[in-house]
Amino acid sequence: MVNQLQKNDASVQIFKALADPIRLAIIQYLNQLDHEVACGEVGRAMHISKTSGSYHFKILQEAGLISVNKVGREKNVRLDRSTFDHYLTHFWQNL
Repeated sequence: MVNQLQKNDASVQIFKALADPIRLAIIQYLNQLDHEVACGEVGRAMHISKTSGSYHFKILQEAGLISVNKVGREKNVRLDRSTFDHYLTHFWQNL
């Protein structure tokens, strides 16, 4: 039962992260890339401030939808496709 609750918590966190139009746009932008990209570049493409970008990246990272790699002062992000494969491709099987 605990394992099922953990799965449900992860699914809820993922769907909450994807429910925001800005975060969904970030995911769509990252989906077009096959490499990591600077957070600032994504923020400029989304026309959002650095503060707003940090907020959205944090939620996406906590949901496991992106991975963050810090290089010096710069943070780079990349889509974590394994989370999508596990929780969304087989969504009905995970219920």
